[in-house]
Amino acid sequence: MPLAVYIIGLAIFAQGTSELMLAGLLPEMATDLQVSIPQAGLLISAFAVGMLVGAPVLAVVTLRWPRRTTLLVFLAIFALAHVAGALTPNYGVLLATRIVGAFVYAGFWAVAAVAAVGLVPSGSRAKAMSVVTGGLTIATIIGLPAGTLIGQHLGWRAAFWTVALMSSLAMIGVVRTIPAGRPEPDSTPRLGAEFRAMANPRLWLSYATTALVTAAILVVFSYLAPLLTDATDLPPGAIPGVLALYGVGSLIGITLGGRTADATPFRTLLVGITGVVAMSAVLALRAGEPVVAIAAIFLLGGFGFAVNPALNARVFSLAEKAPTLATAVNFSAFNVGITVGPWLGGRAIDAGAGYPSLGWIAVGLGIVALGTVVLAALLPLRSLRAEPRVQATHLPN
Repeated sequence: MPLAVYIIGLAIFAQGTSELMLAGLLPEMATDLQVSIPQAGLLISAFAVGMLVGAPVLAVVTLRWPRRTTLLVFLAIFALAHVAGALTPNYGVLLATRIVGAFVYAGFWAVAAVAAVGLVPSGSRAKAMSVVTGGLTIATIIGLPAGTLIGQHLGWRAAFWTVALMSSLAMIGVVRTIPAGRPEPDSTPRLGAEFRAMANPRLWLSYATTALVTAAILVVFSYLAPLLTDATDLPPGAIPGVLALYGVGSLIGITLGGRTADATPFRTLLVGITGVVAMSAVLALRAGEPVVAIAAIFLLGGFGFAVNPALNARVFSLAEKAPTLATAVNFSAFNVGITVGPWLGGRAIDAGAGYPSLGWIAVGLGIVALGTVVLAALLPLRSLRAEPRVQATHLPN
């Protein structure tokens, strides 16, 4: 595997740490900025909004840009946004820096995927993408608890400075390993084919599943720190360890899901989403019992990340000949869930429902997501005669 692919994974790790670490820093940030916990939680939603818009827009805009230059520009803007966020005392300015940083982070994902695949033989593309996406998984295991630990001991602004530094180091790696020059004209995606691929109704049903599952996970995950301290009654010092355990569960889940998603995508989705529903119900009912709550959080990470490979593989199978825009929109669907989840959780907390109520919201979202999976499993059977023969390989399992 070329070193450049690992450098791209490192850059995703740096940026993914920023995406995730606020879940462990909300109490400190709320106190410092003199806002409520739900208002601080909107910083997570703001990041998701930037990614939601940035993915499809920058996927189209940067189709013919030199890849190394594009990656460097995105990383530079991302680092500067975190410097500005670390320096500002104003909540509104910080909110704006989160949106800007997320916008270019989404663009980085779109270009990085194409760059990584272009650096390896066709038989190694999946492995290359696993390295790239592995950066985000490692961010869950290491970056999230490390960012929380830094924030608790040195202040949340120190965590922002750390992300800016890591992004700058990733820029050095990109300069030294990513080839310069524009992509070959023959390999450049064509917008007409990309838009035609988007007309598939089953593709939009897949996007709905992605958004609903992500919202179900994020409505709990975004408020894990206050849930653990207020409902579970754990000391703040225990939060990084629990978040790291969630990350370990996520790594196990995405590893197992990656092994089953190609052969049995619908079965993987059904098992994973059912697990998310079950663990969310456990948190809603028994959040006050530390051992049970910690075990449920570990399994929530496992089941939640297990569905990720199947969600992505489904989109590739439905838009196999023109996947660039379809994949970018699926990335946006993830961020619809990331936006809606914290917002719903904040509304429940503001209404005085308590942190365990977040589990019931996740249960409801997960049940609806299961409905979309069942519908998607039935639709191919009904429309098989109208589909090209190759689609028969994508029947539900």
